[in-house]
Amino acid sequence: MSLPPNFGQAFDLSSLTKPKVDPATPMPGIQVSVENLSNEILPLSRVRPVIILMWSPRSPESIEMVKTLGKLENDYKVAFSLARVDVDSNPEVAQAFQTKSVPFAVAIIAEQMVPLFEQSYPEAQVKMVIDKVLTLASEQGIGQAPVEQIEPEEMEAMEALESGDYIAAEIAYKKWLARKPAENLAKLGLAQTQLLIRTEGLDLNTVVAESAVDPTNIDLQMKAADVEIVNGGVEEAFTRLLTAVRASTGDDRIKVKNHLLNLFALVDPSDPRLTTARKELASALF
Repeated sequence: MSLPPNFGQAFDLSSLTKPKVDPATPMPGIQVSVENLSNEILPLSRVRPVIILMWSPRSPESIEMVKTLGKLENDYKVAFSLARVDVDSNPEVAQAFQTKSVPFAVAIIAEQMVPLFEQSYPEAQVKMVIDKVLTLASEQGIGQAPVEQIEPEEMEAMEALESGDYIAAEIAYKKWLARKPAENLAKLGLAQTQLLIRTEGLDLNTVVAESAVDPTNIDLQMKAADVEIVNGGVEEAFTRLLTAVRASTGDDRIKVKNHLLNLFALVDPSDPRLTTARKELASALF
């Protein structure tokens, strides 16, 4: 990895406040400096991927990210190495990685830099990023790709879904969530399964026609939205329920809003249709 010509310029720390952690507090990972970047960090990246986090003792979010990555380094049995750059103490290194804010993470694989993320994320999402880093590294002959671990309840749910037994799949996902309440895959699986239960045997054209005859019936509108989204009509479903939110009040409005939020959870967070619908829902409510 070649360092940019502006290596050594100052990193702008003006947006940060007073320190949130004692600088003497031990932090996980290798502390990166100008001195060890070339003679320790880069050579290490040829043995296993190195995830470097730019952080500051004045940024609570970046402090938490250091701790999260430190925990994951142990969980992954050092399949990757964590390194950290205190941007207060080493602005030259921060500038070398073109850091604009903290937390900011990059991966170094075979001395090549791969940008990762520029904000704080929950552990589950960070794990997904790490899995991709390990897979990319393995493709270059460094380390091994992560072995996918399937939870027993997930296997049970998948088998039930394959056989068309949606009720059994719902029970399996609920058991998984009872054991791991924060498991996002279980939440998504449960939401998808419950949608299948609600729409089983329903015909799209029939339900949409019924909803058109009685547009003020919110139960019909929610049923139509369910059938639309299961048939790929994401925008149609969102528009239908946004219209219902605007037209309703009190408990009915809350009911439609909550149903719409459940449908939001089924769509990729990066989908522009979801972004637009969230803005429209906020506008409708406030």
